[in-house]
Amino acid sequence: MRSAVVGFRPLLEVSLKQDIRNTVPWIALISALSGSSVLAFGWIFPDAASRADLTATVAANPALSLIFGPARDLTTADGFNAWRAGALGAFFAGLMAIFIVVRNSRAPEDSGQSELIAAGVVGRQTRLAVPVAMAWQASLALGVVASGVTVLLGGAVADSITLAATFTASGVMFAGVAAIAAQLGSDARSASSIAVSVLGVAFVARGSIDASAAPAWTIWLTPLGWTQEVRPAAGNTWWPLLLCVALALVAVAAAAVLHEHRDFGLGIIPPRGGPARGGAVVTPWGLAIRLNKGSLIAWSVAFALLGTVFGFLATTIGSLFAENPDISRLIAAGGVTEAGLVFEFLVTILKLVGIIAAVYGVQMVLRIHAEEVDFRVEPLLAGALSRRRYLASNVVVALVAPAVAVLIAGTVIGVVATVRDPSVRLDEIVRQAAATVPAVWVHVALAVALVGAAPGKRRAASLAVVVSFGLIILGPIFNLWDWILGISPFWHVPNVTAASPDLSGLGWLGLVATALIAAGFAGFRRRDIGT
Repeated sequence: MRSAVVGFRPLLEVSLKQDIRNTVPWIALISALSGSSVLAFGWIFPDAASRADLTATVAANPALSLIFGPARDLTTADGFNAWRAGALGAFFAGLMAIFIVVRNSRAPEDSGQSELIAAGVVGRQTRLAVPVAMAWQASLALGVVASGVTVLLGGAVADSITLAATFTASGVMFAGVAAIAAQLGSDARSASSIAVSVLGVAFVARGSIDASAAPAWTIWLTPLGWTQEVRPAAGNTWWPLLLCVALALVAVAAAAVLHEHRDFGLGIIPPRGGPARGGAVVTPWGLAIRLNKGSLIAWSVAFALLGTVFGFLATTIGSLFAENPDISRLIAAGGVTEAGLVFEFLVTILKLVGIIAAVYGVQMVLRIHAEEVDFRVEPLLAGALSRRRYLASNVVVALVAPAVAVLIAGTVIGVVATVRDPSVRLDEIVRQAAATVPAVWVHVALAVALVGAAPGKRRAASLAVVVSFGLIILGPIFNLWDWILGISPFWHVPNVTAASPDLSGLGWLGLVATALIAAGFAGFRRRDIGT
């Protein structure tokens, strides 16, 4: 057994030095998410009245529970921090761990670097043990830094440490999940997709349970529910973390067994062979579809499943409103209608679906540059294929695919909701989904502009999606000015059921997207390929 992990320490030290630049931003982001909540709470909600309004606002929008989890105590800075940063921090910690494990295990196999490492005095299990240890150390560092930053900014010591411990637990768990995915996937990309899908399912399951009237015991069905039941700033119950540790150990042990029995450079799930004839792939349009075929199918299925979950969830909102005395009084006074509140919930949900679709579209655009870096584009352009035609084929797919995904989700939401509640209209939900598409296109167009004209800054496209998410979900709670909220394209998506919806914002979004795409094409025509 000792020979199986020979060379562990020197390989770990070298790998940590090489990967630290990729890990530090994650730790900084999650720590800032926690620390900023404590720091800003007293400024934005200075008195009991403003905190009572916050509690009522959060209770009136179940979509916030879907994303952030239950708001157990919004009258204190630590309670607010546990709500705002708890679920998202655990999700981002899981992503961090997944990317660390896959980036340092399967990706080197795909590039051939692992063969050089294996030629030295390195045990077979060392190549898996090192990435897992890196993810665990990063998760532990995240817990220490996040708790320290939060305490320094005014958080209570016990509450801050407990919240940070949930981040560490999530990272440790999903490092194990990523270790298994690295053995199953045929390459690094498929391994990442498997692991991120598991994380996404866990997050959506947790959110759906929190946002609905599901029995209390169902929260234990998802690992992210375990971290939530630690209850930072609302009891600080530490024992659920033992379940997280147990799952992590079992997952790593299972990954070690799979790693021992799979072929080097291949996964347990073998890759599919290519067709005997080129067919549509010989055209740039067919090639663009073929390169993204797997993600097209996977994301379409994922959005259909999201639509099903959100459709069922929409039909339970009425009972939640009935249980809330403040909302019941507001409905009784004629200020709003239950149907109007339900549709406002659906508008928020469809914006969230649009943000997820924007992530999908941006990833497809970023793959254009990945193909350049892997030296697959120059041979294509060496023939009769023009740069403009090559880029156009990929951009069209990146625009159409997320738009179709949003419409799939909207249609499924409408079908499920109307079957369970005849007062919900399918056509209104589909129209609202269609109104969300231009906002998605702006994010995709920004990615096109960056990849085409300034590929070195392409990661700003992903950051823009994160900023848009924060502005749409949290901006109204913090009472930000409209000009700040308007930075997000989704702020300009109207409610199509309003008496006279203002559709001019959609036109402006279309113009912005067109200008960004034009800038991308102009830059791509002039710059060097692969830079």
